[in-house]
Formats: sequence, C-alpha cells, structure tokens
Amino acid sequence: MRALLILFLLFASHLSVGATDLKPCELVVPCAVGDRSFHARLPDNWDGKTPLPVLLHFHGWGRQGPLIMKHSRIAGATRKLGVLLLAPNGLGRTWNFWNADTSDVSFALSVIEEAARRWPIDRSKIFVSGYSYGSAMAWRFACSQGQSINTLLAVSGSIPDQTEDCSSPVNIRHVHGTRDNVMDYPFGPSGKVESAIRLWRARNGCDVQPDSQERWQAVKILSFHRHRWETCASGKSIVLDVHKRGHFIPRYWIERQLKELL
Repeated sequence: MRALLILFLLFASHLSVGATDLKPCELVVPCAVGDRSFHARLPDNWDGKTPLPVLLHFHGWGRQGPLIMKHSRIAGATRKLGVLLLAPNGLGRTWNFWNADTSDVSFALSVIEEAARRWPIDRSKIFVSGYSYGSAMAWRFACSQGQSINTLLAVSGSIPDQTEDCSSPVNIRHVHGTRDNVMDYPFGPSGKVESAIRLWRARNGCDVQPDSQERWQAVKILSFHRHRWETCASGKSIVLDVHKRGHFIPRYWIERQLKELL
C-alpha cells in the first residue's frame, strides 16, 4: 500500500510540474512558438479564470509585437474591453501574405494554440486584425482560416488578388482612406468604394449594393461613410468604413468595432 501511495504522489507531482512548466511571458517578454515568438497583453481587471475574447493583431511593415503592446489605439481598446491581445512577430519585420500557402498562416494558428495553453480563451470570440501589411496578412489569415475566427478587423490594407477562393465566409469590418498612398484604396473600374471588399462580397454571397449606409465619427476631425451588407446569403455581414484621409489607424476605430461585436 505504501508503495502505491508513493507512486501516486510521484505521478501527481509530475502532472503538477507539467501544468506549470510554461515560461512566463507577457508584454515585452515574448512567448515562444518553435523558433518564432509573439507578445501578449491581458486585459485590465481580469479575474484570472473567465474565458477571454482574443484579438490577434498583425503589426505593420517594419514593426514588431512590443509596439502593439503599448499602442493606444489597439492595446488601449483591448485592455478596457476585457480582450486578450496577441501580437505575432513577423519574420524580417514583415509578413508573407502574397501566396495562399504562406507559412505565416500556420504560425498564426500556433500563436492562438499557444495562448490557449496559457490562458482560458473564448474560441467563439476570436477576432483577427492588422494594419497596413498586417491588414493584408489578416486578410490572408481570414481567407485561409475563416472557420476558426469570428470577425476580421482590417485597417488600411488587403491582399492584392481579390478573386481568390477563400475557405469559408467571414464577418468583415474594413476601414480604408481614399487618399491612402501606401496601401492604395482599391477602387473598382468605375471608382466605386464598394470594390474595396469585393472578394468578401462574392464569398459571403452579398449584393453589390449595400443594405444601408450611414455617417459617423469618433473625433471631430475624421468622419466615416459606413456601408453595411447584412442580408448576405452566407449569414455573415460586412461593414466597410471609408474616410477621406490617408494611411493610419483611426482613433477609436478598433475600440468601436470590439464594443459592437462584444
């Protein structure tokens, strides 16, 4: 009997070590995924047990995850809305979104799974976002892994080929400036702004014309023309916010989207 007790205690001890052997990582301390890494920021006032919505954000060209951890327009939103922020680090400070078979998609999936090992996450509320080249990478990820995410939040960037065959319909929220000269606004042949999300209109089974339009603004110096497609055959919706300025993350845009989605 004593021998069995000793074996049980050794086994329990092994399980305990296995459950707590993850090296701590948060904020500027990166979390390892194979030979790559990502950064994470927990929301303020989290109780330590409630499953967390997730915002997986791809940084812009030349950047890395630590910038996202302190970005007021990204982390400033997730911190107060109870969302776990994940910021993968791109190889060479950029992303390979040009081809459907890019390894950056599988890397981003690994980031989500590693985060799930460390913190309880709500898989029904995984949001994917990005800015500039990161926005194009977020499009690529949504096109490949649409079934695993709730909504794509894209800022000033899209994949070049909008005729690709994406895996599944996806809820889309995209914002872009008509004077963007870095990731040019993708006007259609007739100059219509709706062409910016033509791939998702086709994949989601939406009409060409939006179901409704409205204007809104979060700050006085910037207004948006919002186009909504809410009666798509797939049951997914599309929101396109267009403004008349250039290449940047609009103040409070990510925060508003998360508030509405949550």
